[in-house]
Amino acid sequence: MQVLVIDGKMQSAEVDEFIYHESLIHPALLCHSNPKTVFIMGGGEGSAAREALRHKSIDKVVMCDIDQEVVDFCRKHLTANQEAFRNIKLNLVINDAKAELEDRDEKFDIIVGDLADPVEGGPCYQLYTKSFYENILKPKLTDNGVFVTQAGPAGVFTHKEVFSSIYNTIKQVFKYVLAYTAHVPSFADIWGWVIASDQPLCIEAAKLDKKISERIDGELLYLNGASFVSSTILNKTITKTLKNETHIYTEDNARFIHGQGVAYRI
Repeated sequence: MQVLVIDGKMQSAEVDEFIYHESLIHPALLCHSNPKTVFIMGGGEGSAAREALRHKSIDKVVMCDIDQEVVDFCRKHLTANQEAFRNIKLNLVINDAKAELEDRDEKFDIIVGDLADPVEGGPCYQLYTKSFYENILKPKLTDNGVFVTQAGPAGVFTHKEVFSSIYNTIKQVFKYVLAYTAHVPSFADIWGWVIASDQPLCIEAAKLDKKISERIDGELLYLNGASFVSSTILNKTITKTLKNETHIYTEDNARFIHGQGVAYRI
């Protein structure tokens, strides 16, 4: 089995990465009326781009990862994503996603945060801050655009590390914000995502199933309308934490998950 580890944290395992990447990508695109353009922050392994490119409406996917070595490694070794890397709709950029978004004049229907967890000393934590969301990311979304980000561990004992704070920070910037979770076995925990927009988000199972059938090439392995709706119903402990969370990510007041290291394969 191949796994990808970055900064000492498990990023992906080929046996179950579909759970994480279907959960990351498809709800946001399905909540948009007609997504044409996607900007992926991070995503160097190519799996997020692979799932986005399955949507028939997509004209362009920009995948912006800071690490050329990780991208080259994944392009070579992750055979499931080689077709996505060759897709003419994919625009691969090696750059800091913050700088790339700042420099681009265009706006995107969907912006995806497929970033490593915020670790102390790492480059990613600034892409979880209120100022980044408010001043850089949101202005690069179209009027009905949707933002989604991975938001770290979301188990009963781990959701206070960064998940609740990321959720609360995004709540300060967008009108409609929804947290959802799924069990990812290779992460040995429940994992969390946060989706946000200034337009209402579609979370009706029947409507989502219809969109999945009409919009997506091939069959999803994990996600359907009912499973997404159920993923937004969080247990009492986590619901209470999200309701009462006061921490907001800033450059000077961040929360971190322990981890350090380099990418490698086992």
